[in-house]
Amino acid sequence: MQVTRYSKAKPYEAAEHYDMRCLRLQGKEATETDTIWIGLSHLLPGGQTSLKAAEVEKIYIVVAGEVTVETPSESVTLGHLDSCRIAPGEARALVNRTNAPASILLAMPI
Repeated sequence: MQVTRYSKAKPYEAAEHYDMRCLRLQGKEATETDTIWIGLSHLLPGGQTSLKAAEVEKIYIVVAGEVTVETPSESVTLGHLDSCRIAPGEARALVNRTNAPASILLAMPI
């Protein structure tokens, strides 16, 4: 078993993420994983990512506040424990349009 204590989770830099703090909870340099890694991002009010696609799928789960997920064809606001899947090659942007911080989990392949 490999445990990551939230208090000791290491931050990581993610390109084109603004007013966000990202923490690695599992995988990559945090723990040994075979197929996925898990991150937790805290978005300040107005925090956002660029509209960008990745070659792999992504799963997002909102754990606090509200986060709007935008694609070229739609926009949806997710609340506490709402989730969404972004397909490989599908561009997405994350935006916190509220006046309160928000937090979102990310799971994606290594």
